[in-house]
Amino acid sequence: MITTVTLNAAIDKTYFVEGFELGQVSRVGQMISYPGGKGVNVARVAHLLGGPVHATGFVGGSNGQYIETELEKQGISSRFVRVNGESRLCLNIIDATNKRSTELLEPGPAIDEASAEAMKLRIRELASGSRIVAFSGSLPKGLPSTFYADLIAIARAEGAHVFLDASGDALLHGIQAKPFLIKPNEQEVEKLIGKKLEQESDLYSSIYELMNDGITCVVVSLGAEGSVAGYEGVLYRIRAPRIEAVNTVGCGDSFIAGMAVALERGDNIQDALRLATATGTANALMAEAGNVDLEDVERLLKQVKIEVII
Repeated sequence: MITTVTLNAAIDKTYFVEGFELGQVSRVGQMISYPGGKGVNVARVAHLLGGPVHATGFVGGSNGQYIETELEKQGISSRFVRVNGESRLCLNIIDATNKRSTELLEPGPAIDEASAEAMKLRIRELASGSRIVAFSGSLPKGLPSTFYADLIAIARAEGAHVFLDASGDALLHGIQAKPFLIKPNEQEVEKLIGKKLEQESDLYSSIYELMNDGITCVVVSLGAEGSVAGYEGVLYRIRAPRIEAVNTVGCGDSFIAGMAVALERGDNIQDALRLATATGTANALMAEAGNVDLEDVERLLKQVKIEVII
């Protein structure tokens, strides 16, 4: 079982606009609305890949009800903790002329102490029956920056492999609890190790440093160029297929979903990285964030290149 955790779940709306300009009235040619937040995206894609998945996190108000209802319609089991306030809206405006994306992200509801404690209990319950627990996205207002570390410790104590896809202080504190996998970009790696990456060899040594600190799998995203991954002391260079992207929002979440599904079913690390990369790339071919066509995944799977660096 895979459990995904979205502490700041959302309704994601994507607007497609011809020639979007600031300060002007724009008419939306097409609108897509669906449950969102990074962990929700992971759950949806993992479900599409055939992985068994529960989605949890915080939801509130009518927006929260929409998130739960729509996930159930998609066949995804949801075990959210309900809170006061209204779950957020996240807008992605895609200019169909130049393919540029502009995102507007609401903050979401503030979380009180009672709700935070309820989430700890929910994580303990779900982690006890899960092989993978994936924490994704930002921390909502009201929670300390150490909250992911607290939840990671709980999930690990129940025997789950923990993925953490976060940024800023949440990531900095979260890695102290030794998650199984993290997926920072190069700028986030610099913050984690406290020094600039001047050349490629610096990236390699940084991944080794993080692995030596107790993180089994470190995947550093290089955008369209793919990624560099470290796993149990070995480095891998993963090259993604070249595509004409439609919408890149959700590609990282789809990568996490591919890794979770592959490792949950017992694939080796190279096959897991291959599926994750194909899935992340396939997401970019879709208008919706956190969605893939399985035919795209299968086709792209054959085009992913992986080599052992060291």
